[in-house]
Amino acid sequence: MKKSPSLLVLVLIASALALTACGGGGSSSSGGSGEEEAIAQVIEKSATTTDPSKCTELQTQAFNEQEKDVSGKEATEVCEEAAEGDETVAESVNVSDIKVEGEKATAVAKVEGTALNDQGVEIELVSEEGNWKLNKFLGFASYDGQALAEALETEFEKEEGISAALGKCVAEGVAKFSQAEAEEVAFEGETQGLEELAQSCEAAE
Repeated sequence: MKKSPSLLVLVLIASALALTACGGGGSSSSGGSGEEEAIAQVIEKSATTTDPSKCTELQTQAFNEQEKDVSGKEATEVCEEAAEGDETVAESVNVSDIKVEGEKATAVAKVEGTALNDQGVEIELVSEEGNWKLNKFLGFASYDGQALAEALETEFEKEEGISAALGKCVAEGVAKFSQAEAEEVAFEGETQGLEELAQSCEAAE
């Protein structure tokens, strides 16, 4: 069944607001201790590899559940399927502000070359048997709604099912999202606001 324009918009936005939907590409990070360097490498590899093994070797099940909005073993299976089919390419991943406290750590990642340009995402990591893994998205460390909207409008232009007017309308709506509203979509799977925005824009065409 063909997706409605509003559903296409919803899928595109939800996909854009996910760190590990960024595909393959280069990476960079600031220097630091051996522990910090290991953490940076885990984040970079998770964000840029399309190898399904990342879903267990670089990410905890809790991370997969949060990112894919499903629970249990299914979250890992969905993650592995998504990794294999990922075609979006990120230009680079920059990791900074790494803080280590025992077997937990936090860091900020910026992904360039996707709709997440200029958005700093704070991530929690945990150490399992001596290996660091992504465990949870904590929120945006920096957020620019206008930049996100502009990037999304560019993505909409590539979709046959979305008219220029609809794409512009939705992008303008996204630009008005507060950081809290964007975090609900990106990290909590709350899409009601997006659905209402897309449907309103579609009705106005």
